[in-house]
Amino acid sequence: MHEGGTTDGAGPDGRSGVDQEFLALERELAVFLRRARASSGEMAREVHPELEPAAYGLLVRLDEAGAQRATELAGYFGVGKATMSRQLRALEELGLVTREPDPADGRASLVRLTEEGTARFRHVRDARRDRYRNKLAGWDRHEVAELARLLHQLNARAES
Repeated sequence: MHEGGTTDGAGPDGRSGVDQEFLALERELAVFLRRARASSGEMAREVHPELEPAAYGLLVRLDEAGAQRATELAGYFGVGKATMSRQLRALEELGLVTREPDPADGRASLVRLTEEGTARFRHVRDARRDRYRNKLAGWDRHEVAELARLLHQLNARAES
């Protein structure tokens, strides 16, 4: 028998230690995601008062990856073409993105940030990075790098 009167590493509720680790992960991710959604909403409004929170991620992707087809963006974010089309149309109306013919396929178009979209996005992104630096000021840089590596690994596995 283990501590708590259980065998096989089970906790007081009868779940194994592995289950406890995954429950803890689920709890922490839920809190993290809730805060991230709220933060995305704030950042979106800082870019433009009428920008939807979900659209902020599109700006991040377009800034990092450059011009992309709407279908590529939809696949990257795991959303339908109609949802992506609606979000891109809203970004176009705000003057943050534009479409241009795809040189590889004249029937398709590429979405890219406009100069105004780039400037607004990068201003907010830089301010966000400063907030991260302040919140993680007590962390060792290796810990920050390890957290980034683990989150990247989690995101990469979610894509496959």
